[in-house]
Amino acid sequence: MSASPSTIFPALRYKDAPAAIKWLCNVLGFTKHTVYANPDGTIAHAELALGGGMIMLGSMKEDAQAQRFQSPIELGGALGSVETCSIYITVTDADAVYARAQEAGAPIVRPIEDMDYGSREFTIRDPEGHSWSVGTYDPWKVHA
Repeated sequence: MSASPSTIFPALRYKDAPAAIKWLCNVLGFTKHTVYANPDGTIAHAELALGGGMIMLGSMKEDAQAQRFQSPIELGGALGSVETCSIYITVTDADAVYARAQEAGAPIVRPIEDMDYGSREFTIRDPEGHSWSVGTYDPWKVHA
């Protein structure tokens, strides 16, 4: 990844954000940058880092503004073909991450494979149906 920090931060909502944080760290290799928990155990805001990138996430809320967010499971994406987006993360060892994903029981959308453009990658869904593409392709290095 680039030596400079990312300026793009995908933001996700989870019904069980504490479980999602644990899964994202254990399976995909994120580290907790910061986590702000609410008194009821839900997550007000969390930032997870991976290489030079970061995602933000929090617990689903019941207020009017937050109702515009739905989890992929609510849209039928957990087992079906509905997706709102897929986040791509660059890793140095895609096979190791793939093995952790399989061990965690992640639904495999696209098995690990070597791509024509030099990447080794796969796509999985997390426990709430968000799509994650994981591979060795790093556009900062390829297009430097």
